[in-house]
Amino acid sequence: MKKMQVSSRIFNLPFKHPFTISKGTKTHQPTFVVELDYFGIKGYGEAPAIAYYNIPVEKMQADLEAKRPLVEKFAFTDPERYWHYLHHLFPQNNFLVCALDMAGWDIYGKLKRKQLHQLWNLDPAKAPLTDYTIGIDTIEKMVAKMKEKDWPIYKIKVGTDNDIEMMEALRNNTKARLRVDANAGWTLEQALHKIPILKELGVELIEQPLAKDNWEGMKLLYEKSVLPLYADEACVVESDVEKCAGYFDGINIKLTKCSGITPARRMITKAKEHNLKVMIGCMNESSIGTAAIAQLAPLLDEVDMDGPLLLAEDIAKGVSFENGKIIYTELPGLGIEVKNF
Repeated sequence: MKKMQVSSRIFNLPFKHPFTISKGTKTHQPTFVVELDYFGIKGYGEAPAIAYYNIPVEKMQADLEAKRPLVEKFAFTDPERYWHYLHHLFPQNNFLVCALDMAGWDIYGKLKRKQLHQLWNLDPAKAPLTDYTIGIDTIEKMVAKMKEKDWPIYKIKVGTDNDIEMMEALRNNTKARLRVDANAGWTLEQALHKIPILKELGVELIEQPLAKDNWEGMKLLYEKSVLPLYADEACVVESDVEKCAGYFDGINIKLTKCSGITPARRMITKAKEHNLKVMIGCMNESSIGTAAIAQLAPLLDEVDMDGPLLLAEDIAKGVSFENGKIIYTELPGLGIEVKNF
């Protein structure tokens, strides 16, 4: 028997509501899930596909199949060594590396019979509340979606001509904390105009206001903004963290984009060294990827891990939420139970 056996599946998970951001609309979330079987201990990892990063689930599966023997032959001892091996094996596919890295950590926790946050001596009581995302829609539908899900923090997708009217209507219908994600949808002039108004409406932070490569604009905006600015599209991998200092107040790490739990931990450390706040965000993962975020949550200032709340179907049982608070399971590893793999 091989030391490691890998299998994979593609899922196309429907959203409860069509999900719109400044870059477009989707009704389903394609996601790639791997299972690593290490002498009967099974670990799971996930990487959702995002159209504008040009790594569809089919490419993840094709790349994995092309190098399956090499993935399986690695003498697994710890996930960090495994990540370094995978990182060199798939240098152009961070998404696939993320799924495999996540599965490696799941196995490692199961071998140690502890959840990862326990192995890292993290206190789950220190985890921030997760927000709940409201995608772009008509104002009436956005208000209805918010009322449908009573929550302590909402993240509102913006990047339209009527952002302010949208936010005014939402504020008139809730006393909850509000944050805004422009997904690089504003110009500098729009951001300078909108941010002071959003502050008056009680918005607490702005994610990626400008295009990811508009560093000159971000420098000016950072100096003038009355709200904290978090990098998302401008902070993808480890080497981006240092670049964000002096341009943003914080960074939003995505496990899929940075290539997994292993580099995310290093990014968190590096961000704190540069006095940057740290958020981890989701890419509409199922409970598999969401559970991985939960393991890191006690290290974070903010967290956006509402994927399972936005999806109409899930492929695992893992963390649940109580009014924004993360409720961990008692299971080891990622703390998940995968259904029908």
